[in-house]
Amino acid sequence: MNRVLVVCLVAFGAGPLSHAQSKGPNIVVMLADDMGYGDPGCFNGKSRIKTPHIDRLAAEGMRFTDAHAPGAYCIPSRYGLLTGRYPLRNRFNVARQAAIGEDQVTLASLLRSRGYRTGMVGKWHLGFDRGPDFDWSEPMKGGPLDVGFDEYFGIPASLDIPPYYYIRGRRPVAPPTETIAARNTRGWTDIQGEFWRAGRIAKGFVHSEVLPVFEREAVAFIQRRARDEVRRPFFLYVAFASPHTPWLPTGEFKDKSPIPLYGDFVTETDAAVGNILKALKEGGFDDDTLVIFTSDNGPVWYPADVQKYGHRSVGPFRGMKSDCWEGGHRMPFVARWKGRVSVGARCDQTVCFTDLLATFAEVTGRPLESGKAGDSVSMVPLLTGGSDPIRDVTVLRLRASVVRQGKWKLIDHLGSGGFSKPRRVRPRNGGPKGQLYDLEADPGETTNLWLEEPEVVARLTAILDAHKAARPR
Repeated sequence: MNRVLVVCLVAFGAGPLSHAQSKGPNIVVMLADDMGYGDPGCFNGKSRIKTPHIDRLAAEGMRFTDAHAPGAYCIPSRYGLLTGRYPLRNRFNVARQAAIGEDQVTLASLLRSRGYRTGMVGKWHLGFDRGPDFDWSEPMKGGPLDVGFDEYFGIPASLDIPPYYYIRGRRPVAPPTETIAARNTRGWTDIQGEFWRAGRIAKGFVHSEVLPVFEREAVAFIQRRARDEVRRPFFLYVAFASPHTPWLPTGEFKDKSPIPLYGDFVTETDAAVGNILKALKEGGFDDDTLVIFTSDNGPVWYPADVQKYGHRSVGPFRGMKSDCWEGGHRMPFVARWKGRVSVGARCDQTVCFTDLLATFAEVTGRPLESGKAGDSVSMVPLLTGGSDPIRDVTVLRLRASVVRQGKWKLIDHLGSGGFSKPRRVRPRNGGPKGQLYDLEADPGETTNLWLEEPEVVARLTAILDAHKAARPR
């Protein structure tokens, strides 16, 4: 490890410290919504969308080429990121119940216990404890402030799912007392373009203003930390609602790319990343902040869109959002920590969002004890230049289940399991019951080796069954 990390280990090793004693780095996690592996130029040299700020972040840090969301759609992906646990063992009912229990360790509660000021801006989508007759004058329980965040401003779910309103802390800024009609865009499918669903909406809520508002709130959080009389480290989680639908680029970003709406919205999201990075620099935090950028799952980008616009939103991979194929869950993932992570570095080892919990524990000086890390493995050896694998097995919950070990990937059914067709295929007599791919030889998942490698299938199936049977950790 480098000198600074060793100093942190010594400083934190003796036990819990007061806020004033904390010496860990500031940590900022920026999570795009539905951005594909092939959208940022730093992951796809043939991308038709300009992402100069994400590209610069990668040039100044480490680019991970085999990073995975623990789910291929919003809820399980965000759950795994915040808790360090695979979502495989959980059932989610976020319309009525919070997905994270108050007794669960999260990135925010871990860091707050180590002296950090913790803030979240953006899309929550992990539910609140409330029934169908919820009283909007009552505080909303089970959300960010109940799982370790000191501050929260955002929206409850995706920007195409009603009700539409902002939340600050535990209360709506304005309750969703009005109604809005559904919206669609000619020339796109019914879940693309400027799409949102009909439902309740707060007075004054404007869909196209959400990305700029989130950017301003994130910048304001950083500016408040710069004005704090006592400088304690901070953790900021920025969960963008873009470029998820509705695709609503504003002002200067309209017609900015050769891909209408979607490409423009990706470009505007990239600009928001740039302005948050600018705020870190202006606040004097640039040299002591670990910055993570990634996306929660793959894009809604069909083969017809690839043909029409010449842009592969998932890069060289197969599938898209919600799919068990790599395009659904292999994510652009960048880490920058100046002076600690090598400039322009690339890591090809497998990592998962669940690994952030153990990683943040270690960079703040006190690694998690054995048995308390859930499904999280520290990425510090990779961030500090190591090249050996850190995890033996990765288990993902998509619309079905996936297990990865080394080069082998097993999917426990036939078909995409998600948005791509065919979603499900009934096995034929004597044919494969699921899918097995050698990702080293076949990253595009074109050749199913289920019948050719029965021993690998048996081994990975046993691993997957054991994880399914295990109690939630």
